[in-house]
Amino acid sequence: MVKQYSPITESIPVIHIPTAPQSTPAQRNTKLHFRSQSGRFNRWRRGLNTLLIGLFFLLPLINYQGRQAIWFDLANQQFYLFGASLWPQDFTLLAWVFIAAAFALFFVTLFWGRVWCGFLCPQTAWTFMFVWVEEKFEGSRNQRIALDKAPMSLGKAGKRAGKHSVWLLLSLLTGCGFVAYFVPARELYTAIFSFSAAFWDTAWVWFFALCTYLNAGWMREMMCLHCCPYARFQSAMFDDFTQTVTYDAARGEARGPRKRKQATELGDCVDSNLCVEVCPTGIDIRNGLQYECINCGACVDACNQTMDKFGYRPNLISYTSDTALKGRSQPLWQRKRFLGYGLALLVVLAMLVLDLQTRELIDLNVIRDRQSLYRVMDDDSVENSYLLKIRNKTQQDRHYSIAAEANLPLTLSQQEVFIAAGEQLELPLTVRVKPPIQQPSYQLRFVVTDSLDTHQTVGQTSVFFSH
Repeated sequence: MVKQYSPITESIPVIHIPTAPQSTPAQRNTKLHFRSQSGRFNRWRRGLNTLLIGLFFLLPLINYQGRQAIWFDLANQQFYLFGASLWPQDFTLLAWVFIAAAFALFFVTLFWGRVWCGFLCPQTAWTFMFVWVEEKFEGSRNQRIALDKAPMSLGKAGKRAGKHSVWLLLSLLTGCGFVAYFVPARELYTAIFSFSAAFWDTAWVWFFALCTYLNAGWMREMMCLHCCPYARFQSAMFDDFTQTVTYDAARGEARGPRKRKQATELGDCVDSNLCVEVCPTGIDIRNGLQYECINCGACVDACNQTMDKFGYRPNLISYTSDTALKGRSQPLWQRKRFLGYGLALLVVLAMLVLDLQTRELIDLNVIRDRQSLYRVMDDDSVENSYLLKIRNKTQQDRHYSIAAEANLPLTLSQQEVFIAAGEQLELPLTVRVKPPIQQPSYQLRFVVTDSLDTHQTVGQTSVFFSH
């Protein structure tokens, strides 16, 4: 009999690991308790998380030119970003920003894998913050596991009540922090905690508070494993040179426990299982690259500390690639994904800059009087009526000059107007032309110019009817 081989199977190298793969918390249907870990990558993660959480809460509280510096004013359809005011017509700018952020994420993923999830993702930041609170009330990982198994008692109830109370308070503050980008922040906090906030403000704050409480307190790694779309398509952005948290199986196998300084033929992995216990998603990195890994580096810190205790070389688990482990390298300009993502990011940034440079700070809309096409006055001159809607899109009061361009002599009923910062003025305007008038209609162009900055000008075409 001839044995058939699958070409797909033959192309995949198989690494035989003596121990059985660890099941994930979702597969075991048990709550995951991960061990707190110190080390270089943990300090980086904690520092970045602290910075981002601090910015999240503090930015809405900053005032700039007498107004909240960052504010989505939905009631007036404006977005204030320090000295800039964006209107619905300008939201293509935000679209370019989001597209640029997406390609920047792809670009970073190409080099360091899912590093966004491990160091910058809000889900990770709030999860570690909630786990820190849990440790303060319920103790270390082993103590928390034992508490889960223990029967309900007064002490257990007190610890759980204290933990959930702090969780709810943090969730409420998070809800306030999010809604503070849409309503005046300084008034919101006072109103929420004095129970005097408006109904919808209160409803949205508690909605986001509940989401935070469930995501960071209860779901945690389930959000990363099952809800986050980035986990599912991240591998499409990898290439052979992408650096991810990787276990050096050639050096570590065969793994096994041993005493310090004990001569052994085993690999460097002492099978302490610490890399699994510190993982916030509960995976075993020794089983190879897995989509559940968020590249937080906790297992790298745990393994390096173990290697140091046994006198072994560090980085049995490290940020590296399969090709680096095999001693291969490739120049950046020969990597197709590097060129593709890099070029796409540059194009999007160029479009963003171009959109910013060509953005108009005056908005003009001209509406003709449709009930009366024209009027003949006592001196035989012809008059047309228009309604000019002029919006000042800056954050300063402005004087604007108004002109009309046409192939005939004309006069305007008003040639200058004042508009306050961020306001729109509806200006009734008449255009009068004295005879003789040859044609029944003429093309007419209204031009509005900033009196202080003549480069800021906008125009719109309309029609003048004479008979």
